[in-house]
Amino acid sequence: QVQLIESGGGLVQAGGSLRLSCAASGRTVSSYDMGWFRQAPGKEREFVGFIRLTAGVTYYADSVKGRFTISRDNAKNAVYLQMNGLKPEDTAVYYCAATTSIYSRAYSRESIYDYWGQGTQVTVSS
Repeated sequence: QVQLIESGGGLVQAGGSLRLSCAASGRTVSSYDMGWFRQAPGKEREFVGFIRLTAGVTYYADSVKGRFTISRDNAKNAVYLQMNGLKPEDTAVYYCAATTSIYSRAYSRESIYDYWGQGTQVTVSS
C-alpha cells in the first residue's frame, strides 16, 4: 500500500506557473502507473495527465496538452506536475493517484486507480 501527499498548490496569476509534487510513502512510486486529476467547484473530477512506471510515457488531457508536463523521480519517490501558462479555468483541487493496473489503456478513468492523495488547491486569478 502507498500513501500519497500532494503539495505545491497556491494562488497564481493567469499566465504563471506552478509545480505540484506528489510524495509517496509506504511503497515506491516505481511500482505504479501514476495519474493526475483535478476537480473544480461544482464539477466532476477530471483527468489531467498520466505517466507510466517505465520509460516515462505520458498522456495528457487536451485541455492541458502543451502547457502541463508530468515527470517522476523514482529516487525521490515522487511524481511532479509542472503547470505553465495557467488559466483561470485551471482552478481546481489537484489530486495524484496510483494504479496497480499497470499498462492499462484506461488511464483516464478514476476507477482504475487504487490510491489517492488528499489534493492540493490551485487557484488562478485573471
